[in-house]
Amino acid sequence: MINLKTIRNLIFILALSVLCLGIGYNLGKKDTAKIGGVSFSPSAQTIQQSNQNTQNLDFALFWKVWETLKITYFDKTKLDPTQMYYGAISGMVSALGDPYTTFLTPSQNKDSKEELGGLFEGIGAQLGFKDKRIVVVAPLKDTPAEKAGIKAGDWIVKIGDKETTNMNLQEAVNLIRGPKGTKVKLTILHEKETKTQEIEVSRDTIFVKSVELSFKNNAAVLKLSRFGDSTNDEWDKAVTEIVSKGSSLKGLVLDLRNNPGGYLTGSVYIASEFIKSGPVVIQEDGNGKKQNYAVNRIGRLLNIPIVVLINQGSASASEIVAGALVDYKRAKTVGEKSFGKGTIQDAQDLDNGAGLHVTIAKWLTPQERWINSTGIEPDYPVAMDEKDQTKDPQLEKALDLLK
Repeated sequence: MINLKTIRNLIFILALSVLCLGIGYNLGKKDTAKIGGVSFSPSAQTIQQSNQNTQNLDFALFWKVWETLKITYFDKTKLDPTQMYYGAISGMVSALGDPYTTFLTPSQNKDSKEELGGLFEGIGAQLGFKDKRIVVVAPLKDTPAEKAGIKAGDWIVKIGDKETTNMNLQEAVNLIRGPKGTKVKLTILHEKETKTQEIEVSRDTIFVKSVELSFKNNAAVLKLSRFGDSTNDEWDKAVTEIVSKGSSLKGLVLDLRNNPGGYLTGSVYIASEFIKSGPVVIQEDGNGKKQNYAVNRIGRLLNIPIVVLINQGSASASEIVAGALVDYKRAKTVGEKSFGKGTIQDAQDLDNGAGLHVTIAKWLTPQERWINSTGIEPDYPVAMDEKDQTKDPQLEKALDLLK
């Protein structure tokens, strides 16, 4: 069984994957001092409650810089204590060098939860890190990003006039997201091209269903776009319709292309639809301790032939599902190599609506493969037709394999 804490675990490109495109715990209350309306724990108490590695740090330096800025900085309108406070915390977290461990201000935490709920304002492009660059994991279907010509794999070189070099994912999220009707200018570099292109995108309200079902050539085509709050309910309705078709279906195409991930529990739930028993994913912490998350229900599609579609936009939770189906020899894969994100984040709610996403472990497939950075190689590599995007050779290949 999966304990309640795993419900908080996120396995996606990031809870802030910017469909601009968890529920945690509150920190313990402490005696605090307030400066400029912002609460701080006294440094002596903080040091005492920290581990021995911090006992040699003199937090007086922090206060010296704080006071120096307050007294000497020429533009007093810029001295927003709350923003300086959040900025200090963000700097501490980003010092770890892990783009998926991030501090979220209250507004950012709200945006993250809205994305998991499937309704938000932005451009509809999921972002991630690859080769130390901010890249588009996937533009969502029928969103401003897709209509503007943004593609999976695009490197975002600039957002407005700001270079993205050394920018963390949260900064990119903040710059790209915005109210409906406003615009953002992106300088991008398409894969396999050498010249950048400026694209101006109008933000809009984005609503994304997790599950879309269609039927082609006597096969079910089940498109799963993310693992969010409503995914399981949408999934169950689609599976009920598939089951009602009975033996008239020759198989199922599970389309995980451009799926950035989501809740860990969601990936276990979906994989359990197809696998009779055994671990779906193995979590390994920093001390090497492993925990299995096994099939947790009786699936209704245990015997149907399956082909899984993946591409470079398939990440995290979608890679867990694909990896499990491959390891149990329940499916063949078609398409392109997946993104390769093999870590798990714990999403915590902090005081005043802020949040913290912390990388707590890596995950392994049932055969204990770690696909971080390497991704999942498809059994049948098939590229999309760049000249004619009305064609879908990957889906055609999958349907052909089900004959």
